[in-house]
Amino acid sequence: MKKLIAGAILLGASSMAFAQPGCGVGAMIWKGQSGVAPHVLAATTNGTFGNQTFGMTTGTLGCQTNQSVQSMAMYMDSNIDKVARDMSRGNGENLETLAVLLGVDAADREAFRKVLQDNFASIFPNSDTTSGEAVDAIVSLLEQNESLSKYVAA
Repeated sequence: MKKLIAGAILLGASSMAFAQPGCGVGAMIWKGQSGVAPHVLAATTNGTFGNQTFGMTTGTLGCQTNQSVQSMAMYMDSNIDKVARDMSRGNGENLETLAVLLGVDAADREAFRKVLQDNFASIFPNSDTTSGEAVDAIVSLLEQNESLSKYVAA
């Protein structure tokens, strides 16, 4: 059992060595460095200062984002509770507003609502989830969806 756990940790650590730290001040400070330590330090710096979300929202700090994602982030800042309620139900005015802000075609709206409803727990893992964290989770989910990724492409 110990060997299995150690193997899983080693596999996870080795895959992290190839992961990119993303954007934000941490990624800028340790830019060009590879390995687990610089990536962990970059992620820790971004997490400590909360600057990666700011960079994604504003398109600064080495983060590239499209205008519709920025609009969605600003809407989420003011309406996070309403969006969370509608997302948990899979429909509603605020969820429809997110779709409009992202430019989601009418033909893709049902898939959009379903992806967000099905992943509600990962978008809002707890009651203290910030709008920036929710936006990051939404963008990540949509990037992974073949038919919806075009709406969040930078």
